[in-house]
Amino acid sequence: MAVLPAAAAAAYQSIAAMGAKSAPTTSAAPVGAGSFGDFLSDAMKDAVSTMKKGEQAATAHLTGKADIVDVVNAVNQAEVTLDTVVAVRDKVVAAYQSIINMPI
Repeated sequence: MAVLPAAAAAAYQSIAAMGAKSAPTTSAAPVGAGSFGDFLSDAMKDAVSTMKKGEQAATAHLTGKADIVDVVNAVNQAEVTLDTVVAVRDKVVAAYQSIINMPI
């Protein structure tokens, strides 16, 4: 199967356009604004929101209301989010165990 360069370029541009639409627009918070607990709370809310979007996209596809590309993108973002949450949890548990094992 041969792929024409023009078709590949068009596919790349359409994927880049989808990424630009779904890219979050966040501004940098000033240093010292909010606590670490607020940061974690906001991060978890964002993670839950991303997971819900993935579930909603999958459900929409089952009912025939969503394109498969959108579903794959949403589920992929949910998977990456879940992997990140698990990695952070593992680091927090390891840090806790390290503190507990410190001699007094």
